[in-house]
This record gives sequence, structure tokens and C-alpha cells, in this order.
Amino acid sequence: MSTARSNPDVRTRLVEATIRLLATTGPSEVKARSVSSEAGLSTMGVYTYFGGVPELLQAVADEGLKRLAAAFEMVPATDDPIADLCSMALAHRDVAQRNPHLYDLVFGLSIHGRYSLSWGTAAPVPSERSPAFEATYAQLIKACARLVDANCVRKIDPSLIAMQLWSAVHGFVMLELADHFADVADPPSEILVPMCNNLVVGLGAARKSVECSTAAVIAERATSLEGRSNGQRRQKPGKTKAK
Repeated sequence: MSTARSNPDVRTRLVEATIRLLATTGPSEVKARSVSSEAGLSTMGVYTYFGGVPELLQAVADEGLKRLAAAFEMVPATDDPIADLCSMALAHRDVAQRNPHLYDLVFGLSIHGRYSLSWGTAAPVPSERSPAFEATYAQLIKACARLVDANCVRKIDPSLIAMQLWSAVHGFVMLELADHFADVADPPSEILVPMCNNLVVGLGAARKSVECSTAAVIAERATSLEGRSNGQRRQKPGKTKAK
């Protein structure tokens, strides 16, 4: 039994199947039977490899955090820690946009970084955070430490800066996912980045320097989005003539 429960291939199939269901049907359809069917396994697979749906969802939430960590890792560390933090904030937002239901699973129903269903049998332990959460959050703290070490802001505990930025970005993401910014042409550049700018300036950074750094990130993002859009238009399939 212990060997079966530790089979990484089957566990991965079930986690990925759950993520697909979240993306296509939302959380209401995430059940042992539907997940197993999506994964091409028997219903008992969920119970054999995880113990039940709540434990499966914890594993899915951890996978969501790993994807966020991977997005952070894709942001290269430059000699401009302000620009790097801006890029991380935008990466955070993009992860949420790609799969809103997965993001909501990770954060919307999360208590102290540990997923707990309202109908779950086990109460969350306030002092505990999942290893996946800790690993992801550690990257933000590291980026904030670079901000302090480069004398961009006052000498402040990087973990406190991280908490403020995490709160700001997460709040923005949740509001955007709920369509509160539907009337704004480009919420990331018009709301998210200026909000983070104001926060960093409040921590002691020079506004002109901050806005210069983040403007470069926004411009690079716009160029990337335009290139992606043009590429998609060029790749639209056309009719081929039969020989």
C-alpha cells in the first residue's frame, strides 16, 4: 500500500486531472468520480493515493503554488531590484489569469497557506504553512532583501516588506478576477503597478527612480504581448489545397 500511495505518476495524473476540471468546469465538479474519470482511473484512485478529495485538493493547491514559484523563477535577477519586483508582481497576476479557479483554490480558501475545505474534517493548524507555500514565499522575501541591500528603501525587515507586497498584489488579483476592474483598459499597468510603486515609495524609495524602473517593465510587457498577439494571428490555420 505504501508503494502504491507513493506512485508519482498516478498522483500526478490525478492532480493534473483536477486542475483541468477546475479550469473547464469550476470547483463544483471536482469530485472523486469526475477526477478519476478525467485521469482515466477508477474512482478508488483518489482514496488510494490521497485518502480523499480534501487531501487531493491540498496537493492541487501545492501544485498551484509550485507554478507560481516557477513563474517567479522565470524573472531574471537584474541590477534593478525594483524592476524585478514589478516583474514578479505581473507574473503573479498572469498565473492567476491563466487558471482563476486554481488560484482561488490556492488562496481564496487558504488559511495561513494551508488549504482547508469548509466541509473538511480536519481543522487547519494556524502555525503551519505548507512547504510549497514557504518555498514560493521565500522567493518574494529574497527579492525584498535585495531591495533593502541595494539601499532602494529604508532599512526595513524584508519579511515585512514581503507581507505588504503580497497583500497588495493578492488583493488586486482577487478584485480583478471578480471583474471589479472591467472598466479599466489595462488594470496591471493602470492599477497594479502604480499601487506597488506607491507602496515602495512609502518605504523610502525615490518616486522618479521607481517609476522609471517600472515603466521599463511595462513597456517590455506591452512589446511582448504585442508580439504574442501578432504571432497568434500569423499562426491561424488556413485551408490547404488538396494535391
